Amino acid sequence: MIMTASAQIGVTGLAVMGRNLARNFARNGCTVALHNRTEARTRELVAEFGDEGAFVPTTSAREFVAALRRPRCLMVMVKAGGPTDAVIEEFAELVEPGDVIVDGGNAHFEDTRRREAALRERGIHFVGTGISGGEEGALLGPSIMPGGSAESYQALGPLLERIAARAPDGTPCTAHMGPDGAGHFVKMVHNGIEYADMQLIAEAYDLLRKVAGLAPAEIADVFRSWNEGRLDSYLIEITAQVLTHTDADTGRPFVDVVADRAEQKGTGRWTVQTALDLGVPVPGIAQAVFARSQSGHTALREAAASLPGPHQDAGAARPAVSARLPEAEKARFAEQIEQSLYASKVISYAQGWDMLRAGSAEYGWDIELSSVAAVWRAGCIIRAALLDRIRAAFAERPGLPTLLADPEFGGELGRAQEAWRDTVATAARHGVPTPGMSGALAYYDGLRADRLPAALTQAQRDYFGAHTYQRTDREGTYHTRWGGDRRETRTD
Repeated sequence: MIMTASAQIGVTGLAVMGRNLARNFARNGCTVALHNRTEARTRELVAEFGDEGAFVPTTSAREFVAALRRPRCLMVMVKAGGPTDAVIEEFAELVEPGDVIVDGGNAHFEDTRRREAALRERGIHFVGTGISGGEEGALLGPSIMPGGSAESYQALGPLLERIAARAPDGTPCTAHMGPDGAGHFVKMVHNGIEYADMQLIAEAYDLLRKVAGLAPAEIADVFRSWNEGRLDSYLIEITAQVLTHTDADTGRPFVDVVADRAEQKGTGRWTVQTALDLGVPVPGIAQAVFARSQSGHTALREAAASLPGPHQDAGAARPAVSARLPEAEKARFAEQIEQSLYASKVISYAQGWDMLRAGSAEYGWDIELSSVAAVWRAGCIIRAALLDRIRAAFAERPGLPTLLADPEFGGELGRAQEAWRDTVATAARHGVPTPGMSGALAYYDGLRADRLPAALTQAQRDYFGAHTYQRTDREGTYHTRWGGDRRETRTD
């Protein structure tokens, strides 16, 4: 079959995300070429949604490429890893120099850098693109984070801008993040912040449930009120909806019939591993990843279930949820938790932006930090009112060393700290784990401390390993002869 090159964009891999992105392109006036390894899926999409726009179904990779206008832009939506490599290589043999291959999956940014370098040598543009918003966002408007060359964005950008979510000011939530793997790096950090955000929300719920004795439906009311203020966000909104849902089979709150073992797909771990490689502390994200991991270690939890908690002897029955607080006390406690949740959330976002800055410097990407916040204002999972303020902070002061150095954010954390400290102390007294909030507070205190106990750590390292140290009173690097006369020598 001879194909006419009529399509502006092509999508190969028509599972849920690929199918919805193809529909989004078509709904927004693009002619979309379709390809899938299983032809039946292509036929099903056209049969069910063909009236939404202009689709060009194809039955082979060669037909698919032939259906695309030059420079060809084709989006790969297949499973990350080996399958992505195989599909990229298949199409790299068919396209021509100047064409654009887009990977819209959750690839590791180092894989994207490798693929981009290899295809660049062949004259082909490879664009690793982070896409956030889930299957609904893919259809109705996601947040899109493309990397790759600036030249590739000239061809691809206008198409992505058509389908991206719109921020409150009408701006499309997509922008060029930087060369090679920058797009997938930004998406990885997004997912890390998402982990932290979800963990903090879960801790707030746990405290309201176990300390205040509120029922899930009552906690939903608290979250709805928070969503009308500075915590306004997609995750707070859906949390209220989840907490009002009742299980149809048992009549119990839905949250009580869901197993308390959180799963993960790996992007949170990638964020923590990469942060360690970059030497950037992201304890908010790390604590969230470890909390999910701990929840899944059921054998460990069962083995430790008899350990005593507050006011409880070993082996004794666990205390029931505390009695309901008086109405006035309940409102005060909810306000305290709101302060703690907000402050901890700002800390997690600050750590994410620290990592974006470090990654940009390490790999020479020149990521515009305000642009990242702008792209995340709508469409993505962590979309929140807070992001427009972050955008403004970095737009006004591009050299801002940390979000916490912004006067407004720093002032808010200072005003929240009393409630924040009380929340962490209350959680500890009641035996309610709050690794996210506690870790965020420790990070805050660590940054503001005039002197840290790392001095002792460094002295220990010099004692057992001759790792040397620096002094506060003069320049140079030194070692003390601990096993001998303990004289100090300069080693640099």
